[in-house]
Amino acid sequence: MKDNTVELVKLPDNIADLSQQKQSPKKLWARRLAIFNFAFSFLLLLLWDWLTIRLVKNQQLRAKILVEKLINMGPTFIKLGQLLSCRPDLIPPIYVDELANLQDQLPPFANEEAYNIIEEEFGIPYNQVYAELNPDPVASASLGQVYKGKLHTGEIVAVKVQRPGIIEILVLDIYLLQQLASWVQKNVPFIHTNIRALTDELANSIFKEMDYVKEGANGKKFAEIYNNIPHIYIPYIYSKYTTSRVLTMEWVNGVKITSIEELCNQGLNPADLMSLEFKFFLQQLLEGRFFHADPHPGNVLVTADGKLAFLDFGMMSAVEPETSDLLIIFFLHFISGDFQSMAEDLVALEFLPPETDLPPLIPRLSQLFGNNVRESTIVEFGFRQIFDKLLSLVYEYSWQIPKFYVLVFRAFATIEGVAIKLNPDFQAYKVGFPYIVKWTLTKRSPVLWDALKNLCVKNETIQWELVSDLLTTFSQIEDFNLYIASERMIEFLYSDQGNSFRYVLVKEMVTKLEGMFDNMMSLTMAMITPFEPYKILSRNWDNIQPFIRQFLASNLVNFSSAHELSEMFLRKTEAMRLEQEILTELGKRILMRFISV
Repeated sequence: MKDNTVELVKLPDNIADLSQQKQSPKKLWARRLAIFNFAFSFLLLLLWDWLTIRLVKNQQLRAKILVEKLINMGPTFIKLGQLLSCRPDLIPPIYVDELANLQDQLPPFANEEAYNIIEEEFGIPYNQVYAELNPDPVASASLGQVYKGKLHTGEIVAVKVQRPGIIEILVLDIYLLQQLASWVQKNVPFIHTNIRALTDELANSIFKEMDYVKEGANGKKFAEIYNNIPHIYIPYIYSKYTTSRVLTMEWVNGVKITSIEELCNQGLNPADLMSLEFKFFLQQLLEGRFFHADPHPGNVLVTADGKLAFLDFGMMSAVEPETSDLLIIFFLHFISGDFQSMAEDLVALEFLPPETDLPPLIPRLSQLFGNNVRESTIVEFGFRQIFDKLLSLVYEYSWQIPKFYVLVFRAFATIEGVAIKLNPDFQAYKVGFPYIVKWTLTKRSPVLWDALKNLCVKNETIQWELVSDLLTTFSQIEDFNLYIASERMIEFLYSDQGNSFRYVLVKEMVTKLEGMFDNMMSLTMAMITPFEPYKILSRNWDNIQPFIRQFLASNLVNFSSAHELSEMFLRKTEAMRLEQEILTELGKRILMRFISV
């Protein structure tokens, strides 16, 4: 499988050279001592907890202290905390949860400094670039701040300006962190994690986010894929007014998705909006295969007409087609309680290393998830619960997982967490599962159809209740179409993956049909020529189609549109092929009975 993380970006310059050339030895050592003091003081707290046997008991307290220390250390360490919140394979879940709440906010810098950066980037005074620029920033974070402005052509825009001097600060910190990581890697024998790689990941993540041209390109790509979806809005990026340190995009009037009172005053239902965002994230992950990896409430506004407007495209990720298919297959195995296949899926997804010993893992998965499957509470079982349990295994067994999956889990957890706050009865699986089923049935993916066949056929018997439930779930989506459903049913049956399903289907139908001819075959066999069975079938051919219709409708008993689906199914040209297969198999069985008498 290909690496799912967004491609590496080129760092501005060699970190070591930049640090040594642009920083005085005094400043270098002062910052080195600050970092040492930060790390040493926190490690002392952990050592004290270990000595007093309170390491687990004090985790929540220590996590809060770590957040405070990271904020005090400045932008690099705020970003380090956010990176660690995506690495449950390195730190305990309590720390992950606390770091996920780390606020990336710093006091605003002076407007004159922002104006100077705009002039440096465009080579002209800021007021020649923008007709207006509100002097009060609307947001100020560790890497930049945002102004509301107006172009000379009249468009209202949001202007993000990079924090002055931030490059030198970040480069110095990363250089020192890389030094520290390399020393620890060589001299501390019980550290097995590649922490030098972690600092490289931090550098890549920060400089990727600081490249506003890249962020603008991400925004344009996001809009190309999703802007035609009803109730979704992606603001326009003004490339002409965007550089590596200044980003200009369309201003969006809206309120945060968590502003319940304001939304209700506009006649909008916050719970419905969160369900919409949850469905949209699934669509990004499984269909569009390019997703917004930081959908916290500050990055999602609700417009006056009820659309979700997405902001800040610094943290995005692409999804390989085979990965989206494997994620769907994983959830199919989850709902069926197939823990053997779930374990294999985790390896195929590269969630677990190939050398993982799977047999001991299977009962562990059954222990974690078996009750939920057996008690049929899957609808009430949230995605976050699934991910938290899986991540507890990762931490328990010291596995390392690609950042891509943690970005997915974190985004899911963010959306679901906000949804539950707005609506305690929110059921993530109930909202999301119909769309997983839709893509399984309609995507024409050989991998998905193979999984569908394995799910629906057990011991050469079709699991009709499951098939019926899948169709019922599929019918719950807004754009459900019976015609498309019948088309895909025929395509699946005559695909390489559906051949064995069709074989079992024909066998079950013929077994049922044999009873229709029992009375005819009860005549004295001596009076019947070898060709008589086929004559009997020919005379009763008109009974075959009504039988197929009734057979499908009666087995899809939980699917309210079973009769209509059966009618559409039989209208397809390919349905004649199925009828011929049934006739041929039935004829063979009757002939064999004739010969055996």
